[in-house]
Amino acid sequence: MSIVSIAIQKGGSGKTTTSINLAAALHQQGKKILLVDADPQASLSEALGITNEPEKNIFTELSKEIKGENGNLKEVIVETKSGLHVVPSSIELAGAELELVSVYGREQVFTWMLEKLNNEYDFILIDCPPAIGMLTVNALVASQYILMPMQAEFLPLKGVRSFMHHFKNIKKLNNKLELLGFVLTRYDERKIMNRHIFSVLEQEFGEKVFHTHIRNNIQLAKSQEAGTDIFHFDKNSHGAQDYEALAKEFMQKISAAG
Repeated sequence: MSIVSIAIQKGGSGKTTTSINLAAALHQQGKKILLVDADPQASLSEALGITNEPEKNIFTELSKEIKGENGNLKEVIVETKSGLHVVPSSIELAGAELELVSVYGREQVFTWMLEKLNNEYDFILIDCPPAIGMLTVNALVASQYILMPMQAEFLPLKGVRSFMHHFKNIKKLNNKLELLGFVLTRYDERKIMNRHIFSVLEQEFGEKVFHTHIRNNIQLAKSQEAGTDIFHFDKNSHGAQDYEALAKEFMQKISAAG
């Protein structure tokens, strides 16, 4: 079982879209996937049609762990209409972040919770908040890999460089954590800025930059509005083609890293 955090220190990067549709593409390949919505905004949960906050969610189980009780993520997993398994989020998760600060072993609470799912899934993908707080740190300490979606523009590139500074510190807490790579989202080959940022990333990070780009595609936004993934919404769209290609490259990189 591999745990992958999908994270970047910048909102609007395509992080949630990538979490959902990479998971769906891997699911189509026959992989057992669990999505964990670790963002208090709960965008992933809502985008998959989990609109009414479940009575049990990641917050309820995290609260138990913080109190020294045994949280059980198995009890809160929701299966979506497209067949994806999801641990939904809650707006209350924002308060739990403050509580974690005073907890013994505070960076490892997610690790303890996810260990109980050992070998239940091929991959667990964690959609992280767009900031380096205790929730993101917990996700990264629990993970073997980090995948960073970003728009090919100047400000997201600054965010990546800032994140890489934190990454070195988190490696001290989890020396098994590897950067799997960067995925450019909302990419338009015709835009000089997009091509330039891709070139700069390749110069700085080499093979850590995915060759698959996620193109601008309105169907991706529409699929989330419909509460499902791109493959169940429009399997012939550019979005579906791009995420299918991304899943193949993802598996190649995992195999090479493994």
